[in-house]
Amino acid sequence: MNSRDLGPRVIVALDYATGAEALAFAQRLDPKRCRVKVGKELFTVTGPALVEQLVGRGFDVFLDLKYHDIPNTVAAACKAAAGLGVWMINVHASGGRTMMQAAREALAGQTRPPKLIAVTVLTSLGAEDLHETGQTEEPAVLVERLARLAASSGLDGVVCSAQEAQRLRQACGPDFCLVTPGIRPSDSAQDDQKRVVTPQMAITGGADYLVVGRPITKAADPLSVLDRINADIALAAGR
Repeated sequence: MNSRDLGPRVIVALDYATGAEALAFAQRLDPKRCRVKVGKELFTVTGPALVEQLVGRGFDVFLDLKYHDIPNTVAAACKAAAGLGVWMINVHASGGRTMMQAAREALAGQTRPPKLIAVTVLTSLGAEDLHETGQTEEPAVLVERLARLAASSGLDGVVCSAQEAQRLRQACGPDFCLVTPGIRPSDSAQDDQKRVVTPQMAITGGADYLVVGRPITKAADPLSVLDRINADIALAAGR
């Protein structure tokens, strides 16, 4: 159980092809009941304007661009993202310690710095996929190694599969932020995710925030689905 005041723990993935679609859907949400995520496709189409509009409407925005480049480039990108007023940004832990520390230092002077987290292993990758890229470790082992590297580099947390959340909570401590995609209510399809769990399982395992996309965005009544997930979270968290 996590006793910290984390605020809304569901991050709704606005995986839309246009800004108009994303804003129209955001109008159906309540920023007091969820946060939102803007990823590569949507940001590429709309640029920073959409992010600023969402922030202006009261949403905490997770800008999910997974920066991975030389340290100076990543640091500059993180500083620019912070200027948009976002709540959270991320980098790839596989970019290494120097890159992550540069990102952390770039945010140090911000009045309200966003949370800085690292991507460990994408939830779409299974053991066979990793082996094809030359990684001989099993996913859970690789995730823990990258999470420990992120923690020692000064980052606030990591993105990980909820299946590894309990392991990372033990490895990185109670205050390390765990953001878990691949969340599917028990009655939802897995889609293209290979390592998925239910909201209750994720929270019980130690996750802080749950990224949920299609089960909410494709629902006829998104707020009803969101409220059900929030109720599951509260039950699992003992509140």
